[in-house]
Amino acid sequence: MPVKKLKEYLDSHQVRYQAVSHSRAFTAQDVAESAHVSGKELAKCVMVRIDGKLAMAVVPAASRVDFDLLKLAAGARVVELADEKEFKDMFPECEVGAMPPFGNLYGMETYASIGLTEQPEIAFNAGSHTELIKLSYGDFERLARPKLAKISAN
Repeated sequence: MPVKKLKEYLDSHQVRYQAVSHSRAFTAQDVAESAHVSGKELAKCVMVRIDGKLAMAVVPAASRVDFDLLKLAAGARVVELADEKEFKDMFPECEVGAMPPFGNLYGMETYASIGLTEQPEIAFNAGSHTELIKLSYGDFERLARPKLAKISAN
């Protein structure tokens, strides 16, 4: 079952989405393979600290966050990977590492790779390591309101 908060948010905005169950997987590439989704279509959420404040960086599964590019996009002095213990309690209904890329639902900025805009649909973890949500990229951008930037090399 998708995260209740996310599902209610999508339903309240009349967004068409598909919940996709898959075998238990933890890395973005394993999730994509297990769910039969392209690595370009699967969006992974990477938790970062931007000048000490937690934020989400969302990139295609096959990409890595480029911290120098993110620093430039955010106009920040320091960008670094956040430690799991810093953010795990912020997503109480999610398994650690499976939070959906909707920082706005959790009171934080979301930065998304412009590479995701090339996909008509995206998929992402729905709060567990066994389920994805798939929806149009346009609906994701409209609802998550990410700051779009070149934050990954590809």
